Amino acid sequence: MSNGTPLGDFLRARREALKPQDVGLPEYGRRRVPGLRREEVALLAGVSSDYYIRLEQGRENSPSPQVLEAVAQALKLDAESADHLNRLCLTPSQRPHEGGEAEVSTQLLQLMDGWEHTPAFVLGPALDILAGNSLATALHSGFDAFDNLARNVFVDPAGREFYQEWDRAAHSCVAELRAAYGHDPESARIAEVVEELSAESEEFAGLWRLHDVKSKSQEGKHLKHPDVGDLHIAFAAFTVNGAPHQQLVVYQAEPASPTAAAFETLRALAAEPKKAGANANT
Repeated sequence: MSNGTPLGDFLRARREALKPQDVGLPEYGRRRVPGLRREEVALLAGVSSDYYIRLEQGRENSPSPQVLEAVAQALKLDAESADHLNRLCLTPSQRPHEGGEAEVSTQLLQLMDGWEHTPAFVLGPALDILAGNSLATALHSGFDAFDNLARNVFVDPAGREFYQEWDRAAHSCVAELRAAYGHDPESARIAEVVEELSAESEEFAGLWRLHDVKSKSQEGKHLKHPDVGDLHIAFAAFTVNGAPHQQLVVYQAEPASPTAAAFETLRALAAEPKKAGANANT
């Protein structure tokens, strides 16, 4: 994924994303490197240049909380990015051990199956689809496989037609994956997904290098299904109790809206194969 350290790579990317005027510094002449110089970040953070360089080079492994806070302020990190910075400084023994990617609980599967009018699915840290109800499967039926959201966005040909705000979906997808990486930089599965998508998509590789961080929360989406057309949905993501490495994602339509009607059409389409199979057995 990188020849540097997770901490060093993150600091370098965030430093290079800033311009001197962003932090109130004058800009003199032509710069040989993008963004701020290491010495400028050190000045803003109130640490020595040598110390900050050691941080970026991975030669300083235990910065104090006060130093991390100062560096976060110097780099103008938001709260989530600052938390990500702190997580990258944890040693393996300090990280919570949640075990492997456990199966989705029977209770959660039954809950999702009961939502006949609402697409719902469970994501793993690497954006793998661990489970989904029938309407979620029908919603993503235009893809070759509904198995990984990042692959759906960047690699599957259906992605650019399905996600009508593709750039937004792409940035969000990578930022979510980067946030998960911060919780577990040693994750073999995240490394596998990042390596695979970086090789198959230059756009993914470029976004991954930005080190933007944002967990999935609540916002709207504009989708387009090949059978039912445009869909304007709201969605929410919830951490699963007992499996904090899993997220329950729920899509919702405004009542009596065209999207709600489209969901009903999708539900009927999804039920047709079941009815056909039942009739064949009678």
